Amino acid sequence: MADPSSYRPKPGQIPDSPGVYKFRDEHRRVIYVGKAKSLRQRLANYFQDLASLHPRTRTMVTTAASVEWTVVSTEVEALQLEYSWIKEFDPRFNVKYRDDKSYPYLAVTLNEEFPRVQVMRGAKKKGVRYFGPYGHAWAIRETVDLMLRVFPVRTCSAGVFKNAARTGRPCLLGYIGKCSAPCVGRVSPEEHRELAVDFCDFMAGRTGTYIRRLEKDMMAAAEEMEYERAARLRDDVEALKRAMEKSAVVLADATDADLIAVAEDELEAAVQIFHVRGGRVRGQRGWVTDKVENVDTSGLVEHALQQLYGEETGDSVPKEVLVPALPEHPDAVSQWLAGRRGSQVSLRIPQRGDKKDLMATVQRNAQQALGLHKTKRASDLTTRSRALEEIAEALGLDTAPLRIECFDISHLQGDDVVASMVVFEDGLARKSEYRRFQIKGFEGQDDVRSMHEVIGRRFKRYLQEKERTGEWEETPAPSGPVPAPHTASTAPADPATGMDTTPDPMGTTPDPMGTTPDPMGTTPDPMDITPDPMGTTPDPMDITPDPVATTSDPMGTTPDPDAEPREDDGRPKRFAYPPQLVVVDGGQPQVAAAKRALDELGIDDIAVCGLAKRLEEVWLPEDDDPVVLPRSSEGLYLLQRVRDEAHRFAITYQRAKRAKRIRSSPLDAVAGLGETRKQALIKHFGSVKKLKQATIDEICEVPGIGRRTAESVALALASAAPATPAVNTATGEIIEEDDGGSTT
Repeated sequence: MADPSSYRPKPGQIPDSPGVYKFRDEHRRVIYVGKAKSLRQRLANYFQDLASLHPRTRTMVTTAASVEWTVVSTEVEALQLEYSWIKEFDPRFNVKYRDDKSYPYLAVTLNEEFPRVQVMRGAKKKGVRYFGPYGHAWAIRETVDLMLRVFPVRTCSAGVFKNAARTGRPCLLGYIGKCSAPCVGRVSPEEHRELAVDFCDFMAGRTGTYIRRLEKDMMAAAEEMEYERAARLRDDVEALKRAMEKSAVVLADATDADLIAVAEDELEAAVQIFHVRGGRVRGQRGWVTDKVENVDTSGLVEHALQQLYGEETGDSVPKEVLVPALPEHPDAVSQWLAGRRGSQVSLRIPQRGDKKDLMATVQRNAQQALGLHKTKRASDLTTRSRALEEIAEALGLDTAPLRIECFDISHLQGDDVVASMVVFEDGLARKSEYRRFQIKGFEGQDDVRSMHEVIGRRFKRYLQEKERTGEWEETPAPSGPVPAPHTASTAPADPATGMDTTPDPMGTTPDPMGTTPDPMGTTPDPMDITPDPMGTTPDPMDITPDPVATTSDPMGTTPDPDAEPREDDGRPKRFAYPPQLVVVDGGQPQVAAAKRALDELGIDDIAVCGLAKRLEEVWLPEDDDPVVLPRSSEGLYLLQRVRDEAHRFAITYQRAKRAKRIRSSPLDAVAGLGETRKQALIKHFGSVKKLKQATIDEICEVPGIGRRTAESVALALASAAPATPAVNTATGEIIEEDDGGSTT
């Protein structure tokens, strides 16, 4: 525990001006970000007598080892920089709201030639008009289905739209009058865009104009005895009214506002937001957070405003924001919101009337959300705690394994061998810590050797992080020859493979006891620390984007003059935290390989076990008999979930890697040859086989292909290895490609 006086800035060093400050721990990781109207006065509050500080503040300042600050010109700039730093560094002592789910929006793609109405989630795109969020996607579809009678806007995907345009026949919605069928030219692009704009206006709350216009047209049609047209207009009016009834009128003055309510106790806080547009509730969302810093209601409101509007612009920020308590500096926050919207924004507490009554409703929703969260968390926490205690007792651990890492190997008959690492903290998956590996030390099928390599590589990176941050302490060398685990290899590389030709002490040497496949039938799948050419795009289901993107501080940070400069930028590191338990998917051979990798690195404070699929037995190093947990054990259930998650993550990566390899073509090796010209070549010649037989002059006849490109194509095809013939799995016959490019 650090003494705050050891890093307290000297008198007169802290400026008396607005700014943002960062506390860092002894490893230079940013643990807290805050802003102040006067940096001198605010930072002085942290260096009081520890007994007078709030317990959470006391924990933060004793964890910290240095403080830095950045001076800005206005409080609005301080608010913007604080939000940016919190997103960049993810400080552990800052309040961070997390959505309890991904809310769907009703989106109109006005950035397309023919705008489309659809359900969208995730990041917002430029040129798309959003309405919501909604509690459920089916609520959006019900509303859209009613409104398509009056505003028959396109809802089909790009593929369906192009296919209809090619065939000249619209989809079913075009036949039943719920689409204006711009794909076949029934309406012009301008007319269709006008429909989309009217749809947006209606969803934005300007409903009275359209209903009055339809009612007027209905009466006129009836007077002219066009009863069928009048009946259709009547049905359109009823459809719009039903769509409006799905969102009740809560504010009679057709206000556009967001209402934010907070329910809190000593440990947690829940936030609920009602989005009111045109006087009607158009959406609702909520967050729950742990109060890791000493913050009151006004502070929670300010954090919620940053979370809610930090990425929003234009009409997504309403004219009026109603809150239960004003932030510490309401004028600065109002200016920040006005900058996001582009016009004035009113930030205030409702005092009377409908708005105060609606705020009470939002407050009740926040109280219920907090109560439900605490009930659910208490149940989950009890179960998870019992599971961790059972694992600790069964494996003979001193403490419960709060961080568990599980490794799995996956391949298909020895090809595309990969591995995965999944992380569970406090019994819950921590997907931002998941990692993937490629097996580099050898080729072929050897699960035991693969496991040895992956464990060694993961913990070698951990030791390198410790050495870089100064946590590594050299210990006297043992009597035997032991490799230095945290020293980078300088061995020459094999010119043919690009790999280190010196045996890697972590597992590139064969495992004398594990040259045969796992008898349990496990095929784990590790992932690669080094990006794979096909795997540089993270799996959107599994990997949270790494927040360690390097950005420079445009405002210029003023560091603590007493702190020593270091290369660390304060962002979370990938392999900085060791687990208390390593789980491998497999039996005795895999466990022995993992243990041996740790021993070679000199790591003896991390427990290792393996979970074999066949009988769900838990294997420990150097034990001839497995540990058998009861089938009803919460500990066994947690180990199974960890193992299954590692297997899922590994096999997903392996399948993606295999799919890309199968789809590869010799033309991929031609520099500067894009997808369009590849397709042009294949279309011109009919197949890669015929293209390979063509001369350079014949290749030059393809539009867009010059002589230099043609020579590169011919050279790539001539040097390409012959493709593996396809086999008919039913008859065993080899399927050969004929001269016409078809298969027989």
